[in-house]
Amino acid sequence: MSLQPLILLLINALFLLASPTLSDDEKKEATVTYDGRSLIIDGKRELLFSGSLHYPRAPPEMWQGILDKAKEGGLNVIQTYVFWNIHEPVQGQYNFEGNYDLVKFIKMIGDTGMYVTVRLGPFIQGEWNYGYSPVIFYLILNLNGLPVWLRDVKDITFRTNNEPYKYHMEKFVRMIIDKLKEAKLFAPQGGPIILAQIENEYNTIQPAFEGEGTKYIQWAGNMAVGLNAGVPWMMCKQTDAPDPVINACNGRHCGDTFVGPNKPYKPSLWTENWTAQFRVFGDPPSQRSAEDLAFSTARFFSKNGSLANYYMYFGGTNFGRTAAAFVTTRYYDEAPLDEYGLYREPKWGHLRDLHTALRLSKKALLWGSVSVQILGKGIEARVYEKPGSNVCAAFLCNNHTRTAATHNVRTYHRSKKANKNFQWEMTQEKVQSYSDTPDRKKRPQELISTTKDTSDYLWYTTRIELEREDLPFKENSKPVLEVANLGHAMHTFVNGEYVGTGHGSKIEKSFVYTKAIDLKIGTNNIALLSMTVGLPDSGVYLERRMAGVHTVSLKGLMTGTLDITQNGWGHKVGVNGEKLQIYTEEGSNRVQWKQYNGRGPPLTWYKTYFDQPEGENPVVIELSNMSKGMVWVNGKSIGRYWTSFLSPLGQPSQSVYHIPRSYMKPTDNLLVLFEEIGGNPEGIQFQTVTRDIICSIITENHPPRAKSWQRKDSVIHSVDDTGTKAHLVCPKGKVISKVHFASYGNAAGVCGQFVEGKCNSDATKIVEQYCIGKQSCEVPFQQKLFDSANNLCPDVKKTLAIQNTRNSSKKT
Repeated sequence: MSLQPLILLLINALFLLASPTLSDDEKKEATVTYDGRSLIIDGKRELLFSGSLHYPRAPPEMWQGILDKAKEGGLNVIQTYVFWNIHEPVQGQYNFEGNYDLVKFIKMIGDTGMYVTVRLGPFIQGEWNYGYSPVIFYLILNLNGLPVWLRDVKDITFRTNNEPYKYHMEKFVRMIIDKLKEAKLFAPQGGPIILAQIENEYNTIQPAFEGEGTKYIQWAGNMAVGLNAGVPWMMCKQTDAPDPVINACNGRHCGDTFVGPNKPYKPSLWTENWTAQFRVFGDPPSQRSAEDLAFSTARFFSKNGSLANYYMYFGGTNFGRTAAAFVTTRYYDEAPLDEYGLYREPKWGHLRDLHTALRLSKKALLWGSVSVQILGKGIEARVYEKPGSNVCAAFLCNNHTRTAATHNVRTYHRSKKANKNFQWEMTQEKVQSYSDTPDRKKRPQELISTTKDTSDYLWYTTRIELEREDLPFKENSKPVLEVANLGHAMHTFVNGEYVGTGHGSKIEKSFVYTKAIDLKIGTNNIALLSMTVGLPDSGVYLERRMAGVHTVSLKGLMTGTLDITQNGWGHKVGVNGEKLQIYTEEGSNRVQWKQYNGRGPPLTWYKTYFDQPEGENPVVIELSNMSKGMVWVNGKSIGRYWTSFLSPLGQPSQSVYHIPRSYMKPTDNLLVLFEEIGGNPEGIQFQTVTRDIICSIITENHPPRAKSWQRKDSVIHSVDDTGTKAHLVCPKGKVISKVHFASYGNAAGVCGQFVEGKCNSDATKIVEQYCIGKQSCEVPFQQKLFDSANNLCPDVKKTLAIQNTRNSSKKT
């Protein structure tokens, strides 16, 4: 639903005010307290505009640019999770290097002039393998990615009043707090961290543990406070958060759904305002309009809110095997900054202007008293006035829907430099047999406990002796292999030949695979390559979640159904190419490659070399011709791809995958793919990404609003004070070069996919007349211009829909 934003009755030139920077004095030691109105930092109240950025989801080379754009967008706090499973992958062995350098990330935020919120969890969910967690500009900590070794701790039950779990949880949280204290990153030490979070959305599983859950959450809060970090602690979605821990809201409309703090002396905090939704394989695109996002934010601040965090402000990329079960590599791409760190308009600019307007209302909001006036059905005014002064701010809220919108779409450009003269080579992964897998058990073993998250893959092998009388005599009659699998996916092989693939989904991870197979007289080898596609990241009893082969049977034999579950099974973790690291320059020399001679069989490795694409725009690899597997560039994992898993729209959930430029050299970059099912690498392309498509939609009787403005490569459409013109503005050095679609009538669809309605007047030539070759143009929204005879569908409310392209040349 698209909602008219709250209108703040302030001055018109809001865009003249820049986002504030913390002064040197503000970076000095500062106490952080709170009351029922707000956090109080060094004795000063502040409105806090926060955004979630997760350090492992972007290389360090991208961090500063993303932080600069976030600050330019009006944020003064950055929120991040702290990821237990990446920092302690092996019990007692810690990793804070490269993408995982938490201290460096927080220092960079502080140096950029923002605060931080650290969400420590240590359970974080966040669609991260086994859970995950985020940080803000004033820093908030949250830990959620539980390490897989925790499953093996004796008598452990995650996230309840369980002594083994509490011991390891407290040990890790204490280690992180001590590490941050040592680096002097908390506000009382002069650092940027002003807020920390313990646990994460525990209310959703607390009922399963009954009284033990209540005891646990009380213990967790008291334990965190006892660490003496010097900043307040919070718990999101936790109505019984123990004093002095603050309970916070998660959701899309906390201004209307949040029941409020559980004590009158705690402030209203919004931990997660979802900017769209993460996506799993099989999902169609997820969107949330800029208007709805801005409306919900303004609504929250109009109802005593003092901190609102956008989850995510920049989603980034789930590199390697970090994504949770079935979650795509691209994360929250509909955020104000997209996966590549590009401005997503109008969302970024719309929120920037809102932050400026709210900041101008700071005195009235933080020191004023509020009154509410009902102005009509669905319409109200919330007025803040500071006693004894003329300081005031008014929020006019109209909950009626509207249809006007604008959008700025990414475009992908094929790289000439990177795509020339590919010399593909290939090598095949060996299909395992029973004799290759010495780790033998009576029945198939559970996958997660066996792999311990060192690989997605686990081979299950067995063999069976058959005589002639066991096999069907009828022509075209074959036995059927049936495998009950607890998730997530599986490839099947009989006597070394690929048979087929089965998989579950994010909703139902387990599945039953059935397939007719060819069996022979004598020894038959059955090999099942089962796999996880990320580990579960939410819910109760995570330590008991299972995956992999459960039962196996052969149906249609002359002797009837044969259960071979306890036939004796061999197991092997991972695939050989992983262990040899053939995706690295050194490792690639450990196997024999042959020249590419057409699409290979399942379980084929492909490699080639490429030059870095021209320019400085973000780089992606287009994989729509592939099927399922993983991709590496110069030994760095870009993540899992699964383009054969289609959404209900008949399209892959994700077909392009981000390659940070910091992963590449000018020339001779090694590209390696492990294709599990049989894609065609000849269709692979390297592309660069820009945002050169501009879309505008204006509807008849659209309520007027103040002009919008843009920075850098953003493009904004606005309606002027008379509500009669569409303004299209390109940044300096760019002009409108082509009109792809222009319709006056009742066009349908979204930017990039407009279609004409039954009531339509082609407006292409008119828009070309006003806009082609210009940096900015104004298209009058007048019926006589598009419908001179005044006879076009008189009973239909008209819409002007425009889709243009801009380029960097001012020549037409």
